[in-house]
Amino acid sequence: MTEVKHSNIQVKRIYEPPSPDDGVRILVDRLWPRGISKERAAVDDWMKDIAPSPELRKWFGHRPERFEEFQTLYERELDENPMSLALADQIRDLASEKTVTLLYAAKDPVHNHAVVLERWLKRRNHRKHAADQ
Repeated sequence: MTEVKHSNIQVKRIYEPPSPDDGVRILVDRLWPRGISKERAAVDDWMKDIAPSPELRKWFGHRPERFEEFQTLYERELDENPMSLALADQIRDLASEKTVTLLYAAKDPVHNHAVVLERWLKRRNHRKHAADQ
């Protein structure tokens, strides 16, 4: 298996203009972002099922004081959902060949699920690579 470099997976707000440096652009929100056309979004794939559950998203409500607990709960959802694990494998395979940009709509660049997802993917990829050695 090809090692995935950490720099191959990045996050970006979908409202920022697309860039050639984005590589494969994957929307990781369950809902389509308000006020952005599909053309302007330039999304290559929309992985709704890797986003937090609607219940968890509503509970979090983008409140920074809930972020730590949200991160724990979201990572648990990711670990326990076969669809999330399958999508994570797809992202890993893409990232072994090119840059993957995880797109999100939240206004807060620090306290959002895409940041949690990026870290989780990198840890998971590192563990998988170590296990394959």
